[in-house]
Amino acid sequence: MLINNVPTNRKQVAFTFDDGPDPIYTPQILDIFREAGGRATFFMVGSQIDKSPEVARRVQEQGHEIGNHTYTHPRLIDLSEADREEELLRTHRSIESLTGAAPRTFRPPYLAYDEQVELAARKLGYAAIGAVNSEARDWDQPGVDHILQATRAEANPGAILLFHDGFGDRSQTVEAVRRLVSELTEQGYSLVTVSELLASGSEARQFG
Repeated sequence: MLINNVPTNRKQVAFTFDDGPDPIYTPQILDIFREAGGRATFFMVGSQIDKSPEVARRVQEQGHEIGNHTYTHPRLIDLSEADREEELLRTHRSIESLTGAAPRTFRPPYLAYDEQVELAARKLGYAAIGAVNSEARDWDQPGVDHILQATRAEANPGAILLFHDGFGDRSQTVEAVRRLVSELTEQGYSLVTVSELLASGSEARQFG
């Protein structure tokens, strides 16, 4: 199963960004989180890392988490076992080489996930991450207001929020995220990485 949210006793949310790194939009996202004092998780595509390694390195240097989003962004459920594992392993090695740390989280492209994909992810020790706000559909550029409304409805403690910083014009996403970050921090939320949220959930289960 994909992890869409994490039960936690803390007022925390995890912003996540797919399909980067992108030389235009990823830095804009980084600026938003630097100003807010928060962290996010970037599920990167290996082929995009190859194109913009300096952007990926900046993400890591600013304290954000980098997760695996495959090398070429295929529907993993449509691939052979060997091709599926190669998609994950190639990006795994790229992230590890770039940052010095192996990724711990993974999101399947298109959220297409089954037992075979789960097995491939488990071999690399990944937590498979979904999201609660897929109705925001920011990848379709539905308008800032739609992205905001669909996300606000799901922005509760422990929520994992999905956005995109690559493959196309992401100006709507940047503006929506700018507003959401401001709103949520004013409401007392901490902006954490997915791994930090998972750790918080483990603590809640241990002491709850």
